[in-house]
This record gives sequence, structure tokens and C-alpha cells, in this order.
Amino acid sequence: QVQVVESGGGLVQPGGSLRLSCTASGSFWRLRAMAWYRQAPGKQRELVASITSGADINYADSVKGRFTISRDNGKNTVYLQMNSLKPEDTAVYYCNARVVSTTIVESTYWGQGTQVTVSS
Repeated sequence: QVQVVESGGGLVQPGGSLRLSCTASGSFWRLRAMAWYRQAPGKQRELVASITSGADINYADSVKGRFTISRDNGKNTVYLQMNSLKPEDTAVYYCNARVVSTTIVESTYWGQGTQVTVSS
């Protein structure tokens, strides 16, 4: 089984910063990619940023220039540095891990989510 655990959410004022962390652990052969998604009340879950094991990175247009995704392969951990936060960034942020098992089966796992609230 694979566990995905996020941390780092909270309440921040507009213009402030937060750093989210996510670690994947358990039984798998390779961690192929990790990503951050978010879901605001009444809206669909959307991709925020993703990073592959080869360090290919993708950002949603709404966060380009403000958010930075990075990865520590040795720790199976991904980070999301969020700067210049806006009220519209308020959402539950979910971590997604795409892993390959020892039998070469690819699966996707989700974390439980962490709340980010941007408000004065």
C-alpha cells in the first residue's frame, strides 16, 4: 500500500506565502510523477502544478510566476512554494502521486488534502 501525506496549509493574508509539502511512502518500485491539485467550494478539482521524475514541470496559467514546484527524489517528497497569494487561491490542496509497483503496474494515489485560506 502507498500513503500520501500533505502538510503546510493554513491561513495567510493576501500577498503572503505558504509552502506545502507532500511525501509518498509505502511499497512501490518507482515514483513516476507528483502533482498538486486544488478544489475550491463549488468548483471542480484542477491541476495546479506537476513534476515528473525527470523534472519536467507544468503549471496552471493562474499560478505561473507565483508558485514553484520542486521535488526531493531521495525523500519521495514534493514541495509547492506559493508566493503572492490571492483570495482566489483559497481551496483544499491535494497531492497526487503516480507510482510504479514492483510488478510494473502504474497506480495513482491521493492525499487527504490540506486547507489553504487567503484572507485579510
